[in-house]
Amino acid sequence: MASEVWATRLQPYAEAWGLDARACEVLAFYLDELLRWNRVHNLTAVRDPAQLIPRHVLDSLTLSPYLHGDRVLDVGTGAGLPGFVLAVVERERSFCLLDSAAKRIRFLRNVIGRTGLHHVEAIHARIEDFHPDAPYTTVLSRAFKAPADMLARVEHTVAPGGRVLAMLGQRRVVDEPLPGPWSYQRVDPVTIPGETAERHVAIIERT
Repeated sequence: MASEVWATRLQPYAEAWGLDARACEVLAFYLDELLRWNRVHNLTAVRDPAQLIPRHVLDSLTLSPYLHGDRVLDVGTGAGLPGFVLAVVERERSFCLLDSAAKRIRFLRNVIGRTGLHHVEAIHARIEDFHPDAPYTTVLSRAFKAPADMLARVEHTVAPGGRVLAMLGQRRVVDEPLPGPWSYQRVDPVTIPGETAERHVAIIERT
């Protein structure tokens, strides 16, 4: 599907989801490349083009109001979700997209290079082996099923006063206790047009 077609499909969401002309252009190219690479590299299980915008783009953008500070780390980013999509809109922040699969990082570096997003980097590493020069003010992921498991792995990357954002399905997941000094500040439901599955975002900070 050509980028022009994707740009047209994104347009109805532009005003409500903060997509300016530049964001629509980059996301259209990203979606086109994602489908093309996915034929060989299996980057996403979503293969219906009609589902890519709600399940990938809009789902990622639900985190935008919760970002904190100017350094964002997306752990287990996969095909750049949610980190790359957020970076397209949040161009005043720097983003690090981390994943242990080399094929995903090759895809992301290709897209980042061809779209000229200088505030985004893609790094091939496991979170346990990743030790950044400076910590991150927001660490996020939709790759972990349990927030407690996520915190155990990412806490060494979170800046003092920083926060962790966990993308969740059903809210009952947060009944599990969190380790150490961490606590839920809020757990908010999120709504995605055309999607009926239950979705939440957990905002986690040090007590």
